[in-house]
Amino acid sequence: MKLTGAEIVIKELIKHGVDVVFGYPGGYIINIYDELYKYSDNITHILPAHEQGGAFAADAYARVSGKVGVVLASGGPGAANLVTGIANAYLDSVPVIFITGNVPVPMLGQDSFQDIDIVGVTLPIVKHSYVVKDIKYLQKTINEAFILAGTDRKGPVHIDIPKSVQSDLFEYEPDMKIKIPKRVVNLDMNEIDKAVELIKASSRPFIFCGGGVSATDTGLQVMKLSEMIGAPTATSMMGIGSVPRSYKFNLGMSGMHGRHASGCAKSEADLIIALGVRFSDRATGSESEYAGETAVIHIDIDNAELGKNIRPDIGICGDLKEILPKLLEKVQPGSNRQWLERIEELKQNDTKPPHDSFTAENIIKTVSKHFDEDTIITTDVGQHQMWVAQYYGFEKPRKFISSGGLGAMGYGLGAAIGASIALKRKRTVLFTGDGSFGMNLNELATAVTLNLPITIILLNNGSLGMVRQIQTLFFDKRYSATTLERKTDFPALAKAFGAEGCTVTSLHELENALIQAPDTLPILIECKIDINEKVLPMIPIGGTIEDIILEYK
Repeated sequence: MKLTGAEIVIKELIKHGVDVVFGYPGGYIINIYDELYKYSDNITHILPAHEQGGAFAADAYARVSGKVGVVLASGGPGAANLVTGIANAYLDSVPVIFITGNVPVPMLGQDSFQDIDIVGVTLPIVKHSYVVKDIKYLQKTINEAFILAGTDRKGPVHIDIPKSVQSDLFEYEPDMKIKIPKRVVNLDMNEIDKAVELIKASSRPFIFCGGGVSATDTGLQVMKLSEMIGAPTATSMMGIGSVPRSYKFNLGMSGMHGRHASGCAKSEADLIIALGVRFSDRATGSESEYAGETAVIHIDIDNAELGKNIRPDIGICGDLKEILPKLLEKVQPGSNRQWLERIEELKQNDTKPPHDSFTAENIIKTVSKHFDEDTIITTDVGQHQMWVAQYYGFEKPRKFISSGGLGAMGYGLGAAIGASIALKRKRTVLFTGDGSFGMNLNELATAVTLNLPITIILLNNGSLGMVRQIQTLFFDKRYSATTLERKTDFPALAKAFGAEGCTVTSLHELENALIQAPDTLPILIECKIDINEKVLPMIPIGGTIEDIILEYK
């Protein structure tokens, strides 16, 4: 049967199990929206306040649901507004398909109204990009896009569909199946055997878990390996929750703002077993730590990551689900008693005495007591993001939803919406700062319209806190453009959008506000904190554990 290009798009989305799309209509994608209207019983459309908010929502939806997220946008400015969201999905390896409309094929490249080369703009930040200039390739392209986005190292795929292709007719094949040759990785058992020998020779092994451990749900195997060889574990920011925070050998996050104990252990280790990590600069600090006496085993699904930042002694490309069982079969148990005693000493030294002041740490710990371990926590980017990473205590993977590689301020509210939609409109929690929240607070309109029970914890210090902290520590307190001096009444603003809002100044008031949160509306709880509160520890960019800043007065 012959269908229009727009009909083919919707039919293919349904065939691939898509029941939610995020998007914003416009003239160059109106044909697809007309078909979407006819299939509203099959696909729920979420209309954000801005395309960027929709992109962030689809990103979080994909992380939480395990499905491929889908975003629709019109050409020109609509497509351009997706760029930050596309880059975010790319750097955090999130499977999202971005479908944009464009001018008719004969008008491409003619500087027509809203004509931009969006494929050229986004090409460096997608796993693959298509512009469909002939309808005969449309169905095949959509099939390929779903396979590419959701396999191997996952990531965003962009499909640009000119308006003329959306209205053209072509024969539709309901049973079409496209097979993209899957990247075959033949595990080199010799490399695995060499890794086993390095582990056997190590007396101070350290396991470093990244987002790949969360993505593959291999935390249990990691803990089994940890127990077998007597190795502490730590995570990158993207790996938070991959191993329960309560696990006896888990030292927490490692890196620039990681825990002191994890930084010391990594520095003192004679072997680092890196699982599904990119060795980004914020996680590693100075590369000199990874030279000399410290051996490195790096396992990752993407061969391009092996040796890109840190040169490993053993680099193994493959799926952790396949490789960890093989390691566990071959590794011999070892106690490394002295090393574990040292780890306990580091943990004890890392423990701070409790206090009851109204600080970010206590606010976050109070909130964490109010919600169970299945609650999705999203953040924006800045000091609050690092405080949540340090203090929340995640027990399960994919419960901490944050912008890792890109560090995109404004990510959090869209992400909280997408996460709630993925959970059939269950409550999600957003931690944000006054700077980040100002980026995309317009998405409050979306959350209210959808009756989503999102709890927003706004840590308001009247500044762009992380940049101001850097200015304090390294730029002689020259606070250039970081003190906001805004007069925004955030609770009143929330109410203007139709949400609930309040300001709290004590932990007791915070507890009451959390208890009274409505079941079908967002609530914004503003917590005013000291402008001089800092995220510590901190290792300066390019520094080592020797340069760590533990306190600042």
